[in-house]
Amino acid sequence: MTPSPRTPDAAVADSAGNWVDTRAPEFLRPYLRLSRFDRPIGTWLLLLPCWWAILLASLYTGSFTAFDVWLFVGSGVGAALMRGAGCTWNDITDRHIDGSVARTRSRPIPSGQVRIRQALAWMIAQALVSFLILLTFPPVAIIVGIAALFPVAIYPFAKRFTWWPQVFLGLAFNWGALLLWTAHTGALHWPAFVLYGAGIAWTLFYDTIYAHQDAEDDALIGVKSTARLFGDRTPKWLLGFLVATVVGVLFATLGAVADRSFLSLVIAIGGPWALGWHLSWQLAQFDSKDDAGLLRLFRSNRNAGLLALPFFAVALLL
Repeated sequence: MTPSPRTPDAAVADSAGNWVDTRAPEFLRPYLRLSRFDRPIGTWLLLLPCWWAILLASLYTGSFTAFDVWLFVGSGVGAALMRGAGCTWNDITDRHIDGSVARTRSRPIPSGQVRIRQALAWMIAQALVSFLILLTFPPVAIIVGIAALFPVAIYPFAKRFTWWPQVFLGLAFNWGALLLWTAHTGALHWPAFVLYGAGIAWTLFYDTIYAHQDAEDDALIGVKSTARLFGDRTPKWLLGFLVATVVGVLFATLGAVADRSFLSLVIAIGGPWALGWHLSWQLAQFDSKDDAGLLRLFRSNRNAGLLALPFFAVALLL
């Protein structure tokens, strides 16, 4: 497919009027859009399992040091860069599909703003800076971080061979739970794996909502998704993912606070409760025919994930 001719600074259709469009240097705008810096929700969704893991791991060990402050900062920068590298890789592999979907055909590669060679160089640059941050982590955490490249590399192809590409997205997007738990504790313990599973269920919840925006176009071009698979049964599946998410975060929390005070336990389990409350609200608002509403619900998952953090932090102080 030949990219459609576009002006060098053409905005992406479903993300106009953001800081990239109005404040970023013009020559950088296509690359920032390629990395989705104009829509930070994906960075938040990649980052929040990392922050959950740092606080829960700190509850597990009973310590929080200056290095953990760096883990918060480093994971934030790393999440933005690795999400950018992942989105760049996704757009490279999906360039022909994106050109056939109304919502995505204005993205930098299918619209002709960025060439494949330029996109590859941009992806490598982001990944290298992320790797420099990873090198500040303990050796075992570095190994866990490098292993994350496998699900990241596979995800863009998943929608070609399975109806469950959201599972592969979950495997990639929640790897930070394993990485940051290991960075704090120096090893992997069972609450980290439970938290990772809960994050995958959460990804299935929010990305199924998101995928309903493209269900019609995906059907025309033969791209698979849980939105297409579930159809009118989506609310029932969303309820199942909701329960799995909350129960998983709850058990991970219980495992982390097992040796702490009863008051710490009571406050910590407010985290999964608050998360579950927000997901229940999203489920009540779900309408598969309302594209604008679907996007709002998807983006609201930043707030859903943030709600758990104060409970974990306060429990750590006790």
